[in-house]
Amino acid sequence: MYPISIGIAFFKKISRLFPTKSHSLSYSNISAENISSDSSIFAEKLFSSLERCYDVHSLKKLHSCILIQGLETNTFLGSKLLNTYAFFGLLTESRSVLSRIINNNPSLWDSVLVGYFKAGQFDEVLRVYLDLRQRKIGIHGSAFTFTLKSCIRLDSSEFGKAIHVDILKFGLNTNRFVGSSLIGFYSMYKDMTDARKVFDEITERDLVAYTSLITGYTQTNDHRAYEAFPLVQHMQTENLKPNRVTLVSLLKAAAQLQLLNHGELIHAYAIRREIGCFDEAFETSLMDMYIKCGSLNKATMIFHSMTIKPTAYWNVLIAGHLKSSQPFEALNLFSLMAQKGHKFDLITLANGITSCANLSLLKMGKSIHGYIFRTGIQLDVVANTALIEMYTKCKNCNKAKEIFDAMKDKDVISFNVMISGYRQNGHAHEAIEAFQNMRRLGLTENEATILTIVSAFSDLNDIRQGTSIHGYVITHGFESKTDIANQVMYLYVKCGYLDYGRQIFDQIKQKDLVSWTSMMKGYENLGHVYKVINLFQEMQSENKLNPDSVTLTCLLQAFSQIGCLTKVKEIHCHVIRTSMEDDTTIMNSLLTTYSKCGMYKTSKDLFRVIKTKCLASWNTMIAASGMHGDCLIALELIEEMKKEKIVPDDITFKSALSSCSHAGFVQLGLNLFRVMKEEYGIVPGEEHYSCMVDLLGRAGQLEEAFDFLKCVPLEKSGSALGALVSACRVHGKNEMGEGLGRLLLDFDPEKSSSYGLVSNLFAESQKWDEVARVRASAKERGLKRTSGCSLIEIDK
Repeated sequence: MYPISIGIAFFKKISRLFPTKSHSLSYSNISAENISSDSSIFAEKLFSSLERCYDVHSLKKLHSCILIQGLETNTFLGSKLLNTYAFFGLLTESRSVLSRIINNNPSLWDSVLVGYFKAGQFDEVLRVYLDLRQRKIGIHGSAFTFTLKSCIRLDSSEFGKAIHVDILKFGLNTNRFVGSSLIGFYSMYKDMTDARKVFDEITERDLVAYTSLITGYTQTNDHRAYEAFPLVQHMQTENLKPNRVTLVSLLKAAAQLQLLNHGELIHAYAIRREIGCFDEAFETSLMDMYIKCGSLNKATMIFHSMTIKPTAYWNVLIAGHLKSSQPFEALNLFSLMAQKGHKFDLITLANGITSCANLSLLKMGKSIHGYIFRTGIQLDVVANTALIEMYTKCKNCNKAKEIFDAMKDKDVISFNVMISGYRQNGHAHEAIEAFQNMRRLGLTENEATILTIVSAFSDLNDIRQGTSIHGYVITHGFESKTDIANQVMYLYVKCGYLDYGRQIFDQIKQKDLVSWTSMMKGYENLGHVYKVINLFQEMQSENKLNPDSVTLTCLLQAFSQIGCLTKVKEIHCHVIRTSMEDDTTIMNSLLTTYSKCGMYKTSKDLFRVIKTKCLASWNTMIAASGMHGDCLIALELIEEMKKEKIVPDDITFKSALSSCSHAGFVQLGLNLFRVMKEEYGIVPGEEHYSCMVDLLGRAGQLEEAFDFLKCVPLEKSGSALGALVSACRVHGKNEMGEGLGRLLLDFDPEKSSSYGLVSNLFAESQKWDEVARVRASAKERGLKRTSGCSLIEIDK
């Protein structure tokens, strides 16, 4: 049953909030027929003037004329006058007029309610309704309709339910007009159970009643939208044909549920009945349905078939390309729209900016921002948020912060974008500060906020702060969310607290692939190889989840650490069986693993069969060639990259230079270093300089290596200095090495390997006092030598 119990008691409570005025005049039924014909003509002229009145000053002049002519009690003029006052927000004057013309004519009350509603004075609609109800005058259907609509605008569900009680008392619940209004009311609150009861009570259902319920089902944004389709079939059995509004609602339902077949049937029906042709709402809904159902091509065909393309059509198609991860096509449409001279609205601008953000096109994004600035367009929250996202994705956090700080109405989404931007650009502390500011403003975080902020705390690698955000997650009830639990688990794993991470992992009720893979990577990063393998076996036995490229890559790294070639081959077979050969990440991991396990020929064969090679594929193969002393192949691969128009990066040259160093190709290495700087404009890093010093040192050209070292920037000379000290030891230049060794210890006093290298150098010269001094210094600093280990293949 409906909530009738709140009826009269609720109205008594509301009446105190909306007190009615006591009217001193008698409420006789005065109309235009009671006055002279001349007055009637003058009243019509005044009425016409009121319709054309656009300012308060003119309105008050017309009111004065009405008073002078003695027409203040004319309901014909009075209703128009009070509605005009209401339109300008002058409620005191409006109520004063109402007190003079009021009578027991229900049509007058209906006119007043409609006027207040159209003027946007929804509180006043409720006040007048209460006054009407207290007079015990018969209430017409339109009074219920506009009062219910006002309840929706004011989000007053209790008042609306109390109106439903009145409707039942007056026996209007079977009326199709009133019933449709009630259906609309309950649908707005997604109470489809009561909406359906109202519908079932209507005796003579018409198209409006059916469409109201169908629209209500589509507004639920869940599986209940499916109920709209059986309803339209039942409607047709009663010889009621769907109209444009009905079809728009059905298209929305098909879009929500991604029912392409249903959407195509609606489209075909519309064509047969010639419904929706050149109608903006229908055609945009049609395009939106095809986009959400994954048929972007059909949406594009509809768009291009239109002779007139309003801005809304462009917006739908551009947004469709963005949702389909096609930002380049979206930006092309945006540019085409500009070329054809179409006006941009805020949605268009936001979509254009988002396209630039996804493509990291800072220059293009700035030009759109400049257009906004020149034309003086006032951006809303959505467009401003798109600008913030664009600047953060283009690594310009300062500009993003400037726009963010200038925003007046910040919401949770804008804060999320700013926090995420900070985090993605490595500003974890700023991300946390923005989160704290959001809390101070009283905004409530959502799951996206928590995910980003936990990631920011993970980046700090600070277990103390990490536990604080974990506590926040628990106290605010987010610990049951799998995504957030995964992120908290990763925080502990990244900080090296595997036991805490495992506790959270074990507490996750619905583990997904990310849960298992994150825990496996934690074990793998800290060298717990066998735990990685055991966890993978547990995942397959318990959850039956299919491993993705990330999971398999983690497994391969674990097997490569223990040299387990048999298991690597098993994973390779699994990749082939599951048709994952096109996954570049997993293929690159196989290349690396085979080369680490000594299967260089297999690596080369695998590299040649990879269909789509990315830069990482080439770098992996070059590194593998260098690892196995095949320097010439590494250099040939760089030449092949030029032919394939793949631009090498700093990692490419580091691997190639290392290969030249191990092979002793001094001149080739020097040429390669020159090409890296001059042809590709790559600024050498510490590892590049180290490779060059090692190259010269291994070849015995210690003086040349020392001269090269002098040209190395001080902040990048640590590894190069160590390489030269090592070369001095190999070639017996102990005196030179001892001097450089002292510099090395001063340069990087926290590196344990440096102490071992210098200590061994002094030992070879039998300078035992120096050996003891170096070892004592390392001991004082708490430095320990890294133990060696032997890899033995386990074949099970």
